[in-house]
Amino acid sequence: MSNNDTHSRRHVLKGAGAAGAAGMLGLAGCLTGGDDGNTVEVLHAWTGGDGQEAQEALFDAFTEEYPDMDFDPNAIGGGGNQSLDSTVATRLQNNNPPSSFAGWPGANLERYDSALGDIQSEVWDESDFEDAHVQEAVEACQYNDGYSAVPLGSHRMNDLFYNVSVLEEAGVDPESLDDADALIDALDTVQSETDATPLGMSLEAWGILQTWAVVMLSTQGYDAYIDFINGDGDEDAVRSTFETLEEMLANYINSDAASVGFTEVNQDIMNGDAAFIHGGNWLAGAYISEELTYGEDWGAIRFPGTEDMYGLHIDSFIYPGDNPTPEDTATFLQFIGGETAQVAFNQYKGSIPTRTDVPTDEFNPYLTETIEDFNEVSEKPPTLAHGLAVDQATQSDLEGVLNNNFADPFDVDGATEGFMDTV
Repeated sequence: MSNNDTHSRRHVLKGAGAAGAAGMLGLAGCLTGGDDGNTVEVLHAWTGGDGQEAQEALFDAFTEEYPDMDFDPNAIGGGGNQSLDSTVATRLQNNNPPSSFAGWPGANLERYDSALGDIQSEVWDESDFEDAHVQEAVEACQYNDGYSAVPLGSHRMNDLFYNVSVLEEAGVDPESLDDADALIDALDTVQSETDATPLGMSLEAWGILQTWAVVMLSTQGYDAYIDFINGDGDEDAVRSTFETLEEMLANYINSDAASVGFTEVNQDIMNGDAAFIHGGNWLAGAYISEELTYGEDWGAIRFPGTEDMYGLHIDSFIYPGDNPTPEDTATFLQFIGGETAQVAFNQYKGSIPTRTDVPTDEFNPYLTETIEDFNEVSEKPPTLAHGLAVDQATQSDLEGVLNNNFADPFDVDGATEGFMDTV
């Protein structure tokens, strides 16, 4: 089913001017009073790949539960989340906010400043979300002594996915890879023994940043990573991370890495044209959607050296202040934090619920293992490339450093200096 098919089955958004005039109910975060029949407009960026089936399942479940609500899930595709972020920023600046929008909580919320409202009493307290969700998600959704977001699911950011057949042809046992050096040896073996690309990669700045973070965790450890994101990084640790990453990217990635995105690169894993790929487990969502079999067609290990970590990333829906549909938006966000939504969305997205009471019956073995790992690991380092570890301005500056110094050619000195100056 296409986005257009999905959209046509739902209520269409009324004119923005009419919605703005009729829907603004005053103070940010106020959830009292009726919504006067205004459309509940929800923005998101899940337009393809792993996100397509997940968002359809999520919004279909919502409209089934609330068939009389005038509801419009509006997909803003292109450039990862960049087009969505730009649209949200423009709407907020023009005092024309949507009812809610998908986005990252944590430090990322700082970018919206006073444009967010507080939904603690009407959503969080009303639904007892503080006790229902994992503490990491609870803390990430807090803002200005209240709550401005509701968590939908969590992606693990330190997985290394692989094509089973390619590794068998190369004679590589993924379970034997216990550090970055062993991984590099495996990449070299794949290169010499098969026609497959050893490491599928996109040289988008956020993708390099994401990979740099997991390499740092692998080679320098959790404490060094936390020191870095807290502004007390060790220059030698940063430089060593870039040196290891340079060895991987300069020798073992696909020749079109500078011109393709991760969704396209992930197809190479599914087609047997690449051996390994690193990314959040939304990559697994694509395998699940394509009905590939875990353990037979594809597999996953923790990025070598991060076996006792869960790289933490959280998806959420965010609440704008001066909300055009405060009561109905509260209903939508209560649904997002509930069991039905968390099962419907995460089983296809490749993520896991942030609720602690969700049954795992409808999740495949990979996701069930991920849920178990979340509860057992020693450390949960926040993602650097997706809004939890640093604010949006810092993240953008880091991506700028990578664009200028580490998107081939790979300038270790320039990138190290830029990272140290930025953070």
